[in-house]
Amino acid sequence: MSKLLIVGTVAFDAIETPFGKTDVILGGAATYIALAASQFKVNSAIVSVVGEDFPQEHLDLLKSKNVDLSALEIVKGGKTFYWKGKYHNDLNSRDTLATELNVLADFKPVVPENYKEADVVMLGNLHPSVQMSVIEQMTKKPKLIVLDTMNFWMDNALDELLNVIKHIDVITINDEEARQLTGEYSLVKAAAKIQTMGPKFVVIKKGEHGALLFKDDNVFFAPALPLEEVFDPTGAGDTFAGGFSGYLAASGNVSFDNLKSAIIHGSNLASFCVERFGTERMEKLEKTEVDKRLRQFAELTQFNIELQ
Repeated sequence: MSKLLIVGTVAFDAIETPFGKTDVILGGAATYIALAASQFKVNSAIVSVVGEDFPQEHLDLLKSKNVDLSALEIVKGGKTFYWKGKYHNDLNSRDTLATELNVLADFKPVVPENYKEADVVMLGNLHPSVQMSVIEQMTKKPKLIVLDTMNFWMDNALDELLNVIKHIDVITINDEEARQLTGEYSLVKAAAKIQTMGPKFVVIKKGEHGALLFKDDNVFFAPALPLEEVFDPTGAGDTFAGGFSGYLAASGNVSFDNLKSAIIHGSNLASFCVERFGTERMEKLEKTEVDKRLRQFAELTQFNIELQ
């Protein structure tokens, strides 16, 4: 099977939404990416760090999903990265109530030898210097390097972020971040400008309004599935990235047409993630459910038209 290298946080979250609140639960970008990618026939490995306080049951969950944890560093006596947030009524905005970097503050990623020639590298949201370190450790150029980032790094590490962007194939950011990165309000102009920075493909996420894929003059729009209930949006973007990169790693095809399919798979899996708190829905997700909802996506986007 193809290999997918996942770089990102494995963390603890505490979440409050209008529908309830949690105690400390499993979270982190790499966790959501790995759970989503496990829906495809691919070998994946996580490069991350946790503290000694990280429960064995969480490690066992990831192992049960065929995730290689040999590069998940466990710091003796250390505490795991922790984030606490509260979502507003519209679920599109949130307040960060606490961020504790803990062991993440001194994280130096080490790519395992058997993944230094991985087919796809998924760089989850982390400091650009950490992402760059992983790229530099690869002994063979991957078929695809996918980067997820956020406005925090644009504000605080822009030069380092721009350097990473030179070395990747796909960037996934939201519409607000695309505008901030480029200074362009038009997403078409923003995507064109980002492509001059290095990436061949630009994916702009629009939350409940779907996602856009750009390559040169080619544009593809994938809608988000209208859902009766959105319970907790935490991890939806990472789940999208995991479905996107997992599908591409499994298929081995990095053409524009196949990236269109990857966006649908990513959007499909993200629609499950938001139905429960944290990783709960993704932990027990069955392939039959995934396939059924994929058919709903097809029905949502297919139509016949007669020109008069």
